[in-house]
Amino acid sequence: MAARPAWETMPALMYHSVSAVAGPLRDLAVPPARLAEHLAALTAAGYRLVGLTEALDLLDAGCTDRLLAVTFDDGYRDFLTAAVPVLAEAGAGATLYASVGHLGRHADWLGRWSPDFGALLSWEELAEVADAGVEIGNHSLVHHPLDVLPAAQLREETVRSKDELEQRLGRRVRSFAYPHGYNGAKVRAAVLAAGHDNATEVGRRLHTPGERRFAVPRLQPTPDLTGADLVALVAGGGSPLVPRLKRLAQPGWRVARRLARAAGRNLT
Repeated sequence: MAARPAWETMPALMYHSVSAVAGPLRDLAVPPARLAEHLAALTAAGYRLVGLTEALDLLDAGCTDRLLAVTFDDGYRDFLTAAVPVLAEAGAGATLYASVGHLGRHADWLGRWSPDFGALLSWEELAEVADAGVEIGNHSLVHHPLDVLPAAQLREETVRSKDELEQRLGRRVRSFAYPHGYNGAKVRAAVLAAGHDNATEVGRRLHTPGERRFAVPRLQPTPDLTGADLVALVAGGGSPLVPRLKRLAQPGWRVARRLARAAGRNLT
């Protein structure tokens, strides 16, 4: 099957920490020099690098630029000191998704693998990021997988987090990122009802304009990808087999996680 023309798809990238990390969490961290290499290579390849909401708005307005959305999940403290200067140097926009209930603390959802990794931005530091021109998106209240929560807790996770971000930052929050990427019709409806107008998952494929705005897929850069490697990944959209297998497995995996939660365990 022939690839779609560039203007018929929109890549979105999902970064996390801008640092170097060893061990099982290594792929969640891209060092500043590698991030700079990625952004420079994408710009040289003709991509216009913006945040997710701006990218979707431009698509809706009929923009034919080669748009690419740059996003960062979780809100790690290194974003302010490491990512903001790199983005500014590259002239790139971005969206940072923050989990409100964890700000100023540690990303405890990373588990035992992260004793020296996972410090999150404080409210004051998040405000500095917003002042630097980065879009702040909502990553829920307490970073739960939302698709196994009861309705009242789901509403709390989506509404209270958005309200707190808007009140503390003095800015409208339009975009949402599902913790761990999990979503479904009920979760997407709750995110919409809370007042967001777009949301992103993991997906591991390219976004096609006209698809639902509340499940925008993203590709994940890793520290081993060179700039040229990332340009190739973005151009090809990744393997079509992985997202297809994940979609097929999703209903059964959701049941398993719901049962685990009822038993007092949490499978992410």
